[in-house]
Amino acid sequence: FLNEDLRVIAPDLRGLGDSERTMDRDCYLKQELAKDVIEIMDNLGLDRFFLAGHDWGGAVAQEVALAVPERVTRLVIMNIPVITNIKGNVEALKVMQSRGSVPLWYQYFQQQPQLAEAMIPGNEEVWIRYFFGKAGLEGRIPEDAISEYIRCYSIESTPATGASYYRTLKEDTKRWKELAGTKFSMPSLYIYGNRDVVIIPEYLSHIYECFDDIKVVEVDAEHFLQEEKPETVANILNDFLDDH
Repeated sequence: FLNEDLRVIAPDLRGLGDSERTMDRDCYLKQELAKDVIEIMDNLGLDRFFLAGHDWGGAVAQEVALAVPERVTRLVIMNIPVITNIKGNVEALKVMQSRGSVPLWYQYFQQQPQLAEAMIPGNEEVWIRYFFGKAGLEGRIPEDAISEYIRCYSIESTPATGASYYRTLKEDTKRWKELAGTKFSMPSLYIYGNRDVVIIPEYLSHIYECFDDIKVVEVDAEHFLQEEKPETVANILNDFLDDH
């Protein structure tokens, strides 16, 4: 569905997909993962590029944009907090805590030493399907897409490397607090699925203070909006990128 004139480069983040399973926990700091993306661009000889990311990919994309702002022509993030939006993120966390923080259980689970490694292997399908929610159960997300996630999560050591994204969150959060007030300089787009139970609307509070130029678009979808509404998301991307 994306414009055929676009050259799409979609790397697997370290420790996920078919990438290497690096066991060094510090490699999963989001600032370090951004270095992987920048190195890919360097090796491909791409000085300037559009950048889009969803969930952890969105956090890494923001770190890339902060590291090399002169190279990111346009930035798109989907269903992930804006890492420099401390005021909005605190407001969202308070709302989540008022609800018992129940939707965040999987983050606390993966932060516990060795728990994910002990309990996920052999249960990858149950683990993955849970997170696709009603969109997966009702067939709004293609079965082949879900099967690919299950395949990748079944690769040896993935429960550990996947959990490392959450086990480094304390250090990430400390860094992001220090970035409060830092603005993204490039034209940016935030797309969010309005049925997401974790990335709630309060995360969008104060978002306009974090960008020189930001457009926010709502999609009627759950968390994996690009899987659930691929044509809708692609059209939004096409419109934003074609403006450049």
